Amino acid sequence: MSGKIKTGLAGGICSVAVIIGLVIDKGQVRTNQRGLELIGNAEGCRRDPYHCPAGILTDGIGNTHGVKPGARKTDKQIAADWQKNILDAERCVNRYANGAKLPENTFSAAVEITFNVGCPTMQKSTMFRLFRQGKLVAACNELPRWVYANGKKLNGLVTRRAESEALCLEGLK
Repeated sequence: MSGKIKTGLAGGICSVAVIIGLVIDKGQVRTNQRGLELIGNAEGCRRDPYHCPAGILTDGIGNTHGVKPGARKTDKQIAADWQKNILDAERCVNRYANGAKLPENTFSAAVEITFNVGCPTMQKSTMFRLFRQGKLVAACNELPRWVYANGKKLNGLVTRRAESEALCLEGLK
């Protein structure tokens, strides 16, 4: 493992490392371990539903689909939801950013931001246009621009995007 993994089980917190292991064991996602660690550590892992900074009911690792107030999830349920969400982001990257031709780290970074902001936003982005044009370094250099939520610059997104940009560029220069 390349980075630190948040762990812990108290108070409805689940282990990002355990969930990554469950997803990797299924062998269905292309996103590499570093990309999964980046997403998992940035999102955190919670068994109980909560409202994210954007006010959306969320559970697991950034899951917003089918979240039911008061419903606590198991590791297997969290892993299944997360895998589905990762695969959705991967399909978006493949379709709109020429993902099949992206190197592993670049692909994983593109999946990370797509997971975070959604396919409808990314598919029309300058970043994805640059990926389609084969301008990978220029596309990766777009990541630091994506640090705003609800009109405010968020320090957590600054850190997340810097890590994502480093992953995206690794092996390109």
